Amino acid sequence: MDPAAEDSFRLCLLAVDVQNTFCIPDFELFVAGRSGTGAVDDNRRLCEFIYRNLGTITQIFPSLDTHHAMQVFHAIWLVDEHGDHPAPYTLVSAEDVKAGRWRMNTAVGEALGIDIDYAERHLAHYTRRLAEGGKYDLTIWPYHAMLGSVGHALVSAVEEAVFFHGIARHSKPDFQVKGNNPLTEHYSMLGPEVTEGPDGDRLGGKNAELIEKLLTFDAVVVAGQAKSHCMAWTIDDLLEDEVAGERLAERTYLLEDCTSPVVVPGVVDYTDDADAAFERYAAAGMHVVRSVDRIESWPGIKRG
Repeated sequence: MDPAAEDSFRLCLLAVDVQNTFCIPDFELFVAGRSGTGAVDDNRRLCEFIYRNLGTITQIFPSLDTHHAMQVFHAIWLVDEHGDHPAPYTLVSAEDVKAGRWRMNTAVGEALGIDIDYAERHLAHYTRRLAEGGKYDLTIWPYHAMLGSVGHALVSAVEEAVFFHGIARHSKPDFQVKGNNPLTEHYSMLGPEVTEGPDGDRLGGKNAELIEKLLTFDAVVVAGQAKSHCMAWTIDDLLEDEVAGERLAERTYLLEDCTSPVVVPGVVDYTDDADAAFERYAAAGMHVVRSVDRIESWPGIKRG
């Protein structure tokens, strides 16, 4: 098989957060979808896609959601008036914070060396910025993707496929680590949910280096978890980039059968939000395709 460096038609695969924590039943934040087996089925198809298209995929970009216990979206960060922590999947709005329903856990601030006054102002600022930006309210997630844990690792079958591709094509996978800033969520591969603190301090910015790399490819294929969150926000950031958005839209292909939305029966169901997002992406010029279809048959694919 020819080395990837010799590809005249360059195609990359963004594998968003294909980690045990999201993809294995009974792990911390399994993305079940409405079928109940969503991420399991998605990853089987994703592996088949990689092996079937070894000679066409130039490079793979796997992202790794990477967390610690004391982060703004974990229960330990917040307490109510009784000192109790919020339950998993609690939505914390700017109104909740303003009314004092939830406040910063001072013990966390002390442990991290964060000034408590700053932490309180940051929480109010952060929830306001999410609302102003049209984002989901601050979600309290189960502890997940913990650095050093089994949950943090790529699903073994996907990791093997990525490794095999790298050896077969002499192509180095480009791992994208995200999400370890305690003060912000970081769904997207391309940047955090909120980029500035209450005093204008920098929390993070767009991953300009990754965007520049993506622009060197003729096709950008996106798969992974979850359709309603990390994958969706990655795609939103691609579209919204002032320099590259329009150029990347027409060369982006979304594997609709290799992603599922967050669904927890009786608690949350983001299926409709995810479907609506994919309709927006298609309207913006992106291509919604299936992994089982031949790449040559995808709209807009031009080789040579």
